[in-house]
Amino acid sequence: MFDIVTPDGKGYRESAVYGAGNEVVTYTANGVRVGCAICYDVRFPELFLALRRAGAELIFLPSAFTLQTGKDHWEVLIRARAIETQCWFAAPATYGKHLDGGGDARFTYGHSLLCDPWGQVVAKVSDGIGWATARIDQALTERVRRDMPVLEHRKLV
Repeated sequence: MFDIVTPDGKGYRESAVYGAGNEVVTYTANGVRVGCAICYDVRFPELFLALRRAGAELIFLPSAFTLQTGKDHWEVLIRARAIETQCWFAAPATYGKHLDGGGDARFTYGHSLLCDPWGQVVAKVSDGIGWATARIDQALTERVRRDMPVLEHRKLV
């Protein structure tokens, strides 16, 4: 749960309203195994490794990253998770000003993006509202995984 204080002193306490999941979830869409995660999950690489081990080729990661955390962490974390797992990432992200349940203004970063298993951003929405598309190239996924088999090379410490 996103229970933090941002650099400007604003607090977030998702655990007061939401409960955490307790399963690794995947499904198949058009022949592609999709792993499910959300927002703050991107900070926990163990979940993404579990999704990869569950067969994920694409990870769907919707988000409402805060403006302050997003500008510094959003893209770099997604790219790192893509490289670590050798999965595609589809990361739609809420953008702009929103009011929380108490009527306070909250600002989200946006910058929806699609990233390939090599960690390259293949499509992105920069500042503002928009959309981006890309095709999932399963041959690229297979080639990256074959040529650098990181899952096979992982050792438990």
